[in-house]
Amino acid sequence: MEFYILLLAFFVIALVYASVGFGGGSSYLALLAQPFFLLLPDVIRPTALLCNIVVVTGGTIVFYREGKIDWKEVWPFLVASVPFALVGGMWKLEQNVFFIILAVSLLIAAVLLWINPTRNEEKASLLVGVPSKMVLSGGIGFLSGLVSIGGGIFLSPILHLLNWNEAKRISALASLFILVNSISGLTGQWLRGGLHLQWSFLLPLLIAVLAGGQIGSRLGAIKFNPIYIKRITAVLIFVAAVHILKDHWPISNN
Repeated sequence: MEFYILLLAFFVIALVYASVGFGGGSSYLALLAQPFFLLLPDVIRPTALLCNIVVVTGGTIVFYREGKIDWKEVWPFLVASVPFALVGGMWKLEQNVFFIILAVSLLIAAVLLWINPTRNEEKASLLVGVPSKMVLSGGIGFLSGLVSIGGGIFLSPILHLLNWNEAKRISALASLFILVNSISGLTGQWLRGGLHLQWSFLLPLLIAVLAGGQIGSRLGAIKFNPIYIKRITAVLIFVAAVHILKDHWPISNN
């Protein structure tokens, strides 16, 4: 019964996140990390990344066809984040350390999701120059690989706060960012020898997020208000993070 509930939850998460340009990695992780599922990090991490990849691939293709991905604009964010995501994916964490870092990351993501900055057309972007873009994306890429979260959920709100570009182009970059860094983080796990895929568990989840992501990407712009979706998601992620911390803090207790 728990697995069927998980399948339904993954479908809904993919549908909701795809409607606002994300992959859902933070919520997949928040669910999979709950103690009653008894899953280890080596199972949780690749599962979340593969679900991310399935959801954002279609969105990235759509954004590219719409001309919202300008390689001259996005390459600094990718050239730094991809290798750092690879390093993060290769990093071996103790089980309790992983859950604590994940919980803290989810708390930060919840705060960033709650913020809803609007672009000021008359105000110059606060993010200028290639080095600043590489530092920002490199740090997010490393954290993405470390906890298998994708990274778009951090990058997108920060770019809005820094007035980097129009909302559609930020969503396009976030989608591409999640895709390439999820692949990079997954590659890092594979190189480390920690890619433990349980296909009987994983395949139904991938089918669920594929269906949810396709529906969400098509209906989201019309049916859903992205502000409400992000804030509801922020609350759910916050609650899940608190539960994870409660079960795994302090480290010395386990």
